Amino acid sequence: MRIYGPNGTALGTPASSTKRTSSSSFSLPPDDAASASEARATLAPKATANIDALIALQGIEEDPAERRRRSVARGKGALDVLDDLKLGLLSGNLDASTVSRLRDAAANLKSSSGDPGLDAVLSEIELRVEVELAKAGRV
Repeated sequence: MRIYGPNGTALGTPASSTKRTSSSSFSLPPDDAASASEARATLAPKATANIDALIALQGIEEDPAERRRRSVARGKGALDVLDDLKLGLLSGNLDASTVSRLRDAAANLKSSSGDPGLDAVLSEIELRVEVELAKAGRV
């Protein structure tokens, strides 16, 4: 993201053609410099339009099919971590990373998918994850 500040480039103002002279003193053209500086001061930054667009996008509800797809993916991810935990317990190599992945999976299962049947299955997976986390905390 580019930030245009008081010393940054001006948007929408063409480059002025000034004559270079060999004199050592500095002088501005009489009317063009004042109008150019006023034009720069009155231009609104374009970043506000981008921020407004982001705020508008946050207000848009997610598509129900997309919410369901994400919820199914979170449930599958939690089941994969539970499977890794089971394999680690059976082999005797329980990693702390598996327990932390299990905590992350439990946190991700809290959101609703909008489908009552899927939400019931996800709550059962969440319960199993919480039970395994309690067991891992005891050991």
